[in-house]
Amino acid sequence: MSKNMNIVLIGMSGAGKSTLGVLLAKALGMDFVDTDIVIQKHEGRLLQDIIDHEGIEKFMEVEEKIVSELQLENCIISTGGSVIYSEKAMNVLKQGGQIIYLHVPYEEIKKRLINITTRGIVIKKGNSLKDVYEERVPLYIKYSDKTLDCSNKDIEHCVSEIIETIQKSHYDNSTNG
Repeated sequence: MSKNMNIVLIGMSGAGKSTLGVLLAKALGMDFVDTDIVIQKHEGRLLQDIIDHEGIEKFMEVEEKIVSELQLENCIISTGGSVIYSEKAMNVLKQGGQIIYLHVPYEEIKKRLINITTRGIVIKKGNSLKDVYEERVPLYIKYSDKTLDCSNKDIEHCVSEIIETIQKSHYDNSTNG
């Protein structure tokens, strides 16, 4: 992996993207950016506030625009769970780095997301968390370069697995190229 490449973490809310991202950035000496925080700063309010007052469609437009315009290098990027609905944003992220899907089984996500009404999760009216999970998993798989199974693993274990994955792909690329 070249020095200016990013590592992009995708997955459901509650999969641990932000928590893992910070630790990963420390371990690899990279910068860390959470796109949800970037959106909140840009908009001057919480994600949930945008969803509640402007609606899901508007939120997803804002997310696509902001994520697509990010100019980042050598960065761990933690994305919002809904970013995979934007092909444009995903293509921009893919061009700049390696995309790792943090897979966590539904039951575990459900346990981790105690209060989903304040987390800024994109759930269409009438859909359950399970509906969202089942709709998104194929998209996470579609866009990811690697899938990391994070079920029943502590955070340090996941971090070291990601580092191994990155170093292995870096090694593979340098021996093949």
